Amino acid sequence: MAATLKLLKLRVFFRPFASTVAQNVAFWNVRSSTQHGRCDPAERSSPCPPARQAESTCSSSSFWRSLTTSSALLGLEFSNLSISKGSTVQPSSPRTVRVDEENVEAFDSLEDPRVFLQLRPEYQLHSYNRSETCRTLSISEGELILHNVMFFKKNLQPQIIVDYFCKLSSLPAEQHPVLLSSSSFALLCHLSVKNIEFFNAPDLISILKAFVNLGIPHSHPMLDMYETRFCHQVWEMSLDQLLLVADLWRYMGHRVPRFLKIFFSYLNLHWKDLSLTQLIHLIYIIGESRQVPQDLMQKLESLILKYIDLINLEEVGAVCLGFFKSSSSLSEFVMRKIGDLACEDMQRLSSYALVNILKMFRFTHVDHVLFMRRLGQVAPQRIPSLGVQGVMHLTLACSALRILDEGIMNAVATSLPPRVAHCRSKDVAKILWSFGTLNYKPPNVDDFYSSLINEIHRKMPEFNQYPEHLLTCLLGLAFSEYFPTDLIDFALSPGFVRLAQESSKFELTKELCTLDGIVGIECPDYRGNRLSSCLRQEGNEMLWNLARKDMTSKPEFLEALVLLEIMLGGPQYIKHHMILPHSRSSDLEVQLDVNMKPLPFNREAKSTEDIAKLRVKHVGVCLTDDLMNQLLKGKSGQHFQGEIESEIGQQPTELEKKAALHLGGSLCNPVAMEMPGLSPLACLQAPRVKLAIQLTNKNQYCYGSRRLLGLHSTKRRQLARLGYCVVELPQWEWLPLLKRTRSEKLAFLHEKVFTSAL
Repeated sequence: MAATLKLLKLRVFFRPFASTVAQNVAFWNVRSSTQHGRCDPAERSSPCPPARQAESTCSSSSFWRSLTTSSALLGLEFSNLSISKGSTVQPSSPRTVRVDEENVEAFDSLEDPRVFLQLRPEYQLHSYNRSETCRTLSISEGELILHNVMFFKKNLQPQIIVDYFCKLSSLPAEQHPVLLSSSSFALLCHLSVKNIEFFNAPDLISILKAFVNLGIPHSHPMLDMYETRFCHQVWEMSLDQLLLVADLWRYMGHRVPRFLKIFFSYLNLHWKDLSLTQLIHLIYIIGESRQVPQDLMQKLESLILKYIDLINLEEVGAVCLGFFKSSSSLSEFVMRKIGDLACEDMQRLSSYALVNILKMFRFTHVDHVLFMRRLGQVAPQRIPSLGVQGVMHLTLACSALRILDEGIMNAVATSLPPRVAHCRSKDVAKILWSFGTLNYKPPNVDDFYSSLINEIHRKMPEFNQYPEHLLTCLLGLAFSEYFPTDLIDFALSPGFVRLAQESSKFELTKELCTLDGIVGIECPDYRGNRLSSCLRQEGNEMLWNLARKDMTSKPEFLEALVLLEIMLGGPQYIKHHMILPHSRSSDLEVQLDVNMKPLPFNREAKSTEDIAKLRVKHVGVCLTDDLMNQLLKGKSGQHFQGEIESEIGQQPTELEKKAALHLGGSLCNPVAMEMPGLSPLACLQAPRVKLAIQLTNKNQYCYGSRRLLGLHSTKRRQLARLGYCVVELPQWEWLPLLKRTRSEKLAFLHEKVFTSAL
């Protein structure tokens, strides 16, 4: 009887701790948002906020039933794994694909990337597994522990504190929200911080694991003090312990940059000691933390090569994701080895790992032809069971690598309209950009584009937070010749332009100018907002500087420019500029008159007289009577050059050769001969033909084909609208000619220019 009364008194004393939920909720910040998309444990376990939980009695069976039911429902959402997650336990066992259409979009951003940790037992030594079974602590035992905390307070020994944390973390999950709201538990945490200096590494790990089990909010300030303590312990811990600590911090969602910085310093000395599982787990942690010194990543890459024959396919996906998230590149050699591994048995590769490998191919721009061919065989069947985020990454990888696989694109276009509501603004933007970039319209083009355009309208509030995504949407649509004027009017409005320039972490001036320029040419009836002339000028200068720097760094372009100047008669007959400033690429413009003769329209170029003066001044030739007689008799520039060289007895420099050639060309120019006494620049007339000469390269085409990409196809469409005839010097014709004679090159250019003009 005495024992029973004592226990009842304890329960009466202890039960009211649930009523302190509302008072302590500010301290614990139970409902604070979490990083990396993780849901707070309190939100998972209860359908109502903590303050509402406080109004109910802990002993109420309906209360616990509601907790249990909601836990089961919410747990279902997080436990259902989409096809993008690997379910293989043994690397050698056949993969069985399980598709649940209702849960295709279910994705746990915390659990799904950790599937590889289930593949080898060694991972258990240095990773956290929430499914570990341990003896469940009863409610009465938990109440007794918290009573002891309140009763003994400052007299609790450090080891007792550790033991209490471990035991309380074994309470049933539905009890955790009530426990976290208890003032007794808050006191226990306070005492742990006061005694933190007395905890050794295993003690700290046990407490941290208890924090993870209980779902301590990642934003709690107490955790910063624990990070500091772990920083002091780094050099006294083993690799397994350090990886486990980093993994626990990751699982909790609390960023620990100071601990990781010291940990990486430790690894710079001990990286050769990493085992296979330690290496894979470390790369995962690096990717999730998004921070790492690049010299360490180079060392880890050498270890990947060491273990490459032992790594299974899911671990390959984890490696690619870790390097991708940390913005660390892998060498082409390693990427080709990874591609070879994936090709060997792509059917058994989970969709999640497959998408991660694609992300890394996109990041490194390595073209693995066999991998992409095998992808074209496997991907179309998986796309219907792949979440829209996975579909977006797959489509974006194809466009970044310039791979146009109609089977993949058609499968994406078919599967997307019924579930477009699951798309984020980013997904809509990247998918539209990918189809526009690849210049591909699927068979269900109307249904596909109308569903995505409607989704843009529904997600307008989201674009205020991510303005870059709206511009990406509209550019992708413009490449495919879709121009939703209401959306364009909003995107070019002063308010949105200001938002894009001030709020976005990206420089969006180029995107704004490209959209504005496309609309100006392709939408003649558009009367909505346009960019200001000042911003347009700023963007044009930015784009011109980039294009000029790119083209003038290419020897094949410079040689084409010089030879065209020679063939046409001088620099005044050709102009290197951006005919369409918003197109992000430059052209060589040539104008021909009614007689199909070149017009000297480039006023910025030096005249032939200036070149001749430069020539005379540099060589120092005297104008004798004999020389004047030769000129008046109409001797060619080449003979004139030979006469001068023989007179002064020296070989001409490269600049002299160009000047002489320009002089000779202008003397023989029909327009100049018809109008003696006038410079060619004075002979301007309305051109009959305007040529836009383009030296193209493989990056302007879909991989392995002669199909122009969206931006370049759009540019040619707009040049035609403005009356230009496009003359292409394709790299597959021009580059082989660079090794041939100059006369062959000139003959090729002559045919291209004058035949295209007919």
